[in-house]
Amino acid sequence: MPTLTVNDHPTDFRMDPQTPLLWALRCGANLTGAKYGCGSGECGACIVLVDGEAKPSCQLSLAESEGRSVTTVEGLSRTGLHPVQAALVAEQAIQCGFCTPGITLAAVALLQRNADPADADIRAALTNLCRCGVYPRLIRAVQRAGRALRGVEKIA
Repeated sequence: MPTLTVNDHPTDFRMDPQTPLLWALRCGANLTGAKYGCGSGECGACIVLVDGEAKPSCQLSLAESEGRSVTTVEGLSRTGLHPVQAALVAEQAIQCGFCTPGITLAAVALLQRNADPADADIRAALTNLCRCGVYPRLIRAVQRAGRALRGVEKIA
């Protein structure tokens, strides 16, 4: 029985160890933020943080996730919106919302490494596909979240 930490809670999954992490989260833990998109890890809809790194959960098995710490969009903040989420809303960078959880987690991973990323850094880190095409707003939102995390700006 694979055991991992999900959103700071030790979690046992009574599932086949070869089950993709995406389906374990969605079906076994009822955490539906990560979405099934392409199934090949290319679109970014299923991104979660695994030990702080943005990873496509459709490409990781439970066995590969054993003993690791996984953060889903549901686990980003217990006290309201995470600064990335607040910035996405403030910059109106959310439309249909399908890609938003994956983009949010990719942005969080980037800002944990570099709280003042250049446009090129953001484009390199956010390879997620957005059907609505809000890419310029995503860049502004990530930069704004970085300023908030650095204490330079408060997002209302």
